[in-house]
Amino acid sequence: MVCLLPSADRLARDAGMLRRRYCSGPLVLLGVAVCLFYQTLMVARNRFRSGQPAAADVRNKKPFDELLLADNGRFISTLESLQRERDVQEAGQKPAGRRQAVVLTGRHVVTDTEVQLYQQVLEQRGYEVRLSRYAETSTVLRPNRGASEWSMLVCLSGSEKSCLRRVSFSRLQPHQRVNMVPWLVEAFSDAGGGLCQFYKDRRLSGFALPMKPYACGSTNEKLRVLQDSAEHDRHSTNPSVPPGLVAMVNVYVLVTSASPLTAFLHDSSMIRSGEELNGQTTQLKTFLLQQLGSTASHEALGHVKEVVGQVLMAAVLTNQEADSLHRCLLCYQLLTFTLHFTGSLIPVVVKLDTDLRFTGLRDPAFDGQITKELILEDTLRFLLPPHSGLAGLKMSSHAETTRREKYGGCKGTHGLCLPEDELLLLLQFQRQMKTHGAFELLYPSASSEHWPFQQLLSQGFSTADGPTSVSHLPALLLRLSLYHQLQRNHTFRTDQTEAQTNQESGLASQDLLEGREHCVDPHLRQIYTDPPLTLTPAFSPWVKEYRAEVPFDVVTVRIRPEPVSSACRIHLDEHRGPRTANYPVGLGNSRISILVADEAVPEPVVMTIYTLHMYRESRPSLPMFGDHVMCGFVQDCGLIVQPGQPCGLEPFPGSKTSSKATPQPCTSGDVPGRWVVPCLSCADNRTCDWREVAWQPEGCYHPLLDRSQLQDCMMDRKVLFIGDSTNRGMMYFLMERVNTSLEDWGKAHDTLIYSNLNQGHTHVSYSYYPQFWLEKSLRPTFQQALEQLLQRSRPLVNSYQTVLVAGGVQWLNTNHLRIISEVLEREGLSNIMVVMKSLGMGFHLPVDGIRSLSLRGIQDLYRENHNIIATAKQYGYEVIDTFCITMGRYKEFLQGRCACHFHEVEKLWFSKAPLHRKMKTFHYSADGTASRSTRARFTGAGTGTGAGLSSQSVLLDTDQWPGSNASSYHVRGPVNQVYSEILLSRLCPKHRGN
Repeated sequence: MVCLLPSADRLARDAGMLRRRYCSGPLVLLGVAVCLFYQTLMVARNRFRSGQPAAADVRNKKPFDELLLADNGRFISTLESLQRERDVQEAGQKPAGRRQAVVLTGRHVVTDTEVQLYQQVLEQRGYEVRLSRYAETSTVLRPNRGASEWSMLVCLSGSEKSCLRRVSFSRLQPHQRVNMVPWLVEAFSDAGGGLCQFYKDRRLSGFALPMKPYACGSTNEKLRVLQDSAEHDRHSTNPSVPPGLVAMVNVYVLVTSASPLTAFLHDSSMIRSGEELNGQTTQLKTFLLQQLGSTASHEALGHVKEVVGQVLMAAVLTNQEADSLHRCLLCYQLLTFTLHFTGSLIPVVVKLDTDLRFTGLRDPAFDGQITKELILEDTLRFLLPPHSGLAGLKMSSHAETTRREKYGGCKGTHGLCLPEDELLLLLQFQRQMKTHGAFELLYPSASSEHWPFQQLLSQGFSTADGPTSVSHLPALLLRLSLYHQLQRNHTFRTDQTEAQTNQESGLASQDLLEGREHCVDPHLRQIYTDPPLTLTPAFSPWVKEYRAEVPFDVVTVRIRPEPVSSACRIHLDEHRGPRTANYPVGLGNSRISILVADEAVPEPVVMTIYTLHMYRESRPSLPMFGDHVMCGFVQDCGLIVQPGQPCGLEPFPGSKTSSKATPQPCTSGDVPGRWVVPCLSCADNRTCDWREVAWQPEGCYHPLLDRSQLQDCMMDRKVLFIGDSTNRGMMYFLMERVNTSLEDWGKAHDTLIYSNLNQGHTHVSYSYYPQFWLEKSLRPTFQQALEQLLQRSRPLVNSYQTVLVAGGVQWLNTNHLRIISEVLEREGLSNIMVVMKSLGMGFHLPVDGIRSLSLRGIQDLYRENHNIIATAKQYGYEVIDTFCITMGRYKEFLQGRCACHFHEVEKLWFSKAPLHRKMKTFHYSADGTASRSTRARFTGAGTGTGAGLSSQSVLLDTDQWPGSNASSYHVRGPVNQVYSEILLSRLCPKHRGN
């Protein structure tokens, strides 16, 4: 633009005439402020390029940037006044309702964190948010509705094609904003084989773009080849040449206008160096500074902007729609540029995406999604003003008519006359340049004037119909960017001087000296989980308690809470807990505490606690009506412990046997068996009644004792338990069964003594082993723990009246059996009854903070379990094979990080009906179907193959239930119930002598 007026006075007079005569025309007319601004900047720019200050500058001894700031400040003030007037005028129109934003979720569900993010930020910005899956299903976007009802349209992944079909981008109103620029999407689409569509334009011939032509579409394999090439380049670099950078870098670009082009670079990036297989997210400037140092990193960042900017300019120049008079003014587009550094500071674009991509991250489920949502949130806050403004309400037709009559379509009171669309873009750019955030200007900038495509963009690019029209708006945008850059530089120097002065005078705070930052906003921004959980209520930083349900097959949940402020520290469950963790989700209720702490003080302080309650559903069950087929299984197909054996449901062999032989009691607690369950079909476990699943030993049954039998059996006996929490669960089950109540309970990790069972006639003691939380040098040995338990349980009788139950999850080995034999022999207790609880399932899930067994490790454990059983029998010990019982139902663990607990003690707050149902037995007919009966006692008589031990049943006489003296606690857990009943049957065999 050139101002041809000879003087400022004449310029002012003629500007008024031009404003009266020509403001409604299509050409850009600039008033006093614009011409003075432009003239000043052109002169200043020439001085800046030549490096020679003006004579007045020398006399006044003022730096160039201070003069420029002072001269241009008047124009900026004009824009600010114009923006305020616009805001007041729009606010005074008293709209009938709030601005409407439509979010098309596409392949997302409404509970996804990305959808929640858009809802929260848009509502904070004053929008009424409407959700719909596609444009065709949105009531707001229907053709019969007003085309300008909505102000913001967000097309999420999976809904883009729907947006392009339904929305006419060429007819959008100036106030309407969409998160996609159609022609940009088209320009960077795959024209075949990864060739970028815009690259086919013959007008680009002769220009060397800093990119690979086949950078669009799916090029993952190409990226791997390029990375390998980079590794080769790194090793073959000439040692005399200063080292460059070998890396694959994803940068994220926001295009806020296509014509004229304005684009910004986000400070986040995804880096994958030549030596790393996985990428990581970090700030681009930080990465470059660490790799290259101060000077080279600044140069490399300039090259990044230039390379990306040139590709964007080429795309703009080859697309005629960008210069259309009916373009979408406020549409924006987020892009991902994958840059390849091959040992130099100048990268090459090897991949282009019209969305945010994070392929190659070590943890894409969390790191990728979290970084993506941070960029999306930064984008919304960068584009949308906090109050009504540029993206505000559409001006009413009456107000628009009044404005045109008063000003001829211009804002004449400030000496500035621009068409409505260019004024809107100018004001938007001015507000964005004032916004301090994660985005940095990429184009236009002072350095962009030297780029190869800049001259074509400034002069107009020739098309088939001739050269395009030339607008002076890009020049104004460039000058605005230069002004704000100089202002920031000036402010930075001032802040540096003040900081240095304060530090020298000793005024700097202790926190500043130590580099600490306090947690001043102790709230969460979001709770990320994998798999995604539906939180109730929907997440909000101000809501502290949530509930979520997960289906039976979900056994672990990864959780990563993100704080609003990076100064806050997150810990899970405890003060020193991890920030991210993989949690096992047991059946029923689980709870996770999320602590937001301030660690900028000597003693960390927990500022806020969020609580997540999770409920895991039981296995889906189909109630049994009429006859069913009996199915059996030994192991689950999700965890093949015995590779050579079948898995999953199979027709139960016993159900097809017509033998009338009377079943006999089992002679040991380790008789091989399987789980049996009635089903409509063994081919589909969803047709089974899992409430009736029972453990069926081969060829025998484990007798169940009623209350009186058990109390008689346990009269004047002492039972000693040594082991971990799984052993303790069997103890509490025995106590509840013998005493018909459980008045005392605790997660003890030491020694317990109970003398009040069975009206004082039964004594139970317990010692926790191993004490894994202590240092190895401080842990009691197994021999010490056993000797202490025996000592505290005395007097002991050297007969079957004394019982020792030893075992746990996976610590037991044959050496422990030898120690038991030696200690009992030495203590004169070689004739007592010893019961070994074998190994069990657990530690099979990938849980943070504890050991996790591989499939091979679990298979080795199965073989070790057989060795333990064989050795125990050599010593004459009884054995309860809990490994085979838990193996097939490994998913049915309850609370606990080890996934090894198949019991849980719950508090009873009121008297209730009997907790244990009567035993169920299944009678099999010759055709293989089953019917069910209920008997009060199992006496040894039966039909078919006998009765399985139901995991839901323990035999109690209802007429003997002491309802007025109900248990304070109850041991629940169907799997624990089964092997605990086997223990009781081994303690009380009918024909065993004392």
